[in-house]
Amino acid sequence: MARLTVTVAVEKLRLTTPFRISGYLFDAFNVVVVTLGDGRHSGRGEGGGVYYLGDDVPHMLAQLDGASAAIAAGPTRDELRAILPPGGARNAVDCALWELEAARAGVPVWQLAGKTAPRPLRTTFTLGADTPPAMAATAQRHAQARSIKIKLTGDLALDLARVAAIRAARPEVWLGVDGNQGFTVGQLDALIAGLVEQDVALLEQPLARGQEAHLEGLRSPIPLAGDESIQSLEDIAASVGRYDIVNIKLDKCGGLTEGLLMAQEARRLGLQVMVGNMGGSSLAMAPSFVLGQECNIVDLDGPIFLAADRRPGVEYVAGNVWSGPDVWGGSTAKATA
Repeated sequence: MARLTVTVAVEKLRLTTPFRISGYLFDAFNVVVVTLGDGRHSGRGEGGGVYYLGDDVPHMLAQLDGASAAIAAGPTRDELRAILPPGGARNAVDCALWELEAARAGVPVWQLAGKTAPRPLRTTFTLGADTPPAMAATAQRHAQARSIKIKLTGDLALDLARVAAIRAARPEVWLGVDGNQGFTVGQLDALIAGLVEQDVALLEQPLARGQEAHLEGLRSPIPLAGDESIQSLEDIAASVGRYDIVNIKLDKCGGLTEGLLMAQEARRLGLQVMVGNMGGSSLAMAPSFVLGQECNIVDLDGPIFLAADRRPGVEYVAGNVWSGPDVWGGSTAKATA
C-alpha cells in the first residue's frame, strides 16, 4: 500500500440523557476519528476504546502517535494487527483501512469481505439502569423496539423488579439482560430463576472478568454471553464450556478484521455470535453492521442515545438497523486534500 496521510481528531458525542450501568454513569462518549488518505481516496474509522481497561482517548492517542510512522507506511489490515494491540486505536485505523481499500477497489466493504449483500438487522434497544417504573416507561416509549436489553447493577432484588416491570410493560418483546460484571457467584441461582420467570432470553456477563471458571458446569436454561471476558481472538477458545455466546465489539478486539476472525472461530467451536458496541456514532456502527450480517444477536443501538449523530447515519425502523453505503464503506471514491 502506498504511503498515507494520517489525520486524527477527537470528538465528544453527548448523550441525550445520562446512561447508567453497573458501576458507571455516562453522559458522553469520547472518541477518536482516524482518516487515512492516499491523495485520491480516503477511509475513516471511529474508536471509542474500552473504558474499564483504561483504553480512553489519551491512551488511544498515545498508541496512534507511537505507531504513526508504521500507519503512514500503508500497512495491510493483517499487518496492522501486529502494529497495534486490540483496542480502540486499532479499531479506528482498521476501519479506515477497510473503507480506503473499498474506495480504491470501487466495491463496498461487504463485497470486499466476501459477504453477501447486507440486509436490515433486528437490533436490541438498550435500557440503562433506573427505577423499575422509569425503565418500564422508557420501554413503552421505544414502541418500535422488538428486542430490548436491560442494564442491571448487581442489586438482585431491584434488578429482578426492573425486569418484571419491563416485561409487564412490553410482554411481546424479546428480552435480554446485561450484568456488566455486577453479580457474585452466590447470586447466580436466584438471578437465573428470576429471569426465567420473565422469559428472558439472554444473560450477558453476570460475573467479573477473571471469574469465568465459576461458570463451568453451570446449567442455565438462559444462554450466557461473554462480553468483558472476551476481548479478542485469543480469548475465544477459553470461552467454550463457560459461555454459549461471544459478544464481539470492534473497540475491544481492534476492528472489523479481527471481529470477522473471531466470529469464524466462535462458530467453528460451536459458539453463537453476537455483535455489540461500546457506544458511538453511526461511523462506529456501520463496520459492526457488516459483522452483524452473520451474528445471532445484534446490539447496534449506540446512535439512538446521542444528542446528535453523523449525517448520513444508520437508520432505525420497526426494530431494525440499516446502514447504507453512504454511511461508511461504500464504493464511491473520495478525494483527499
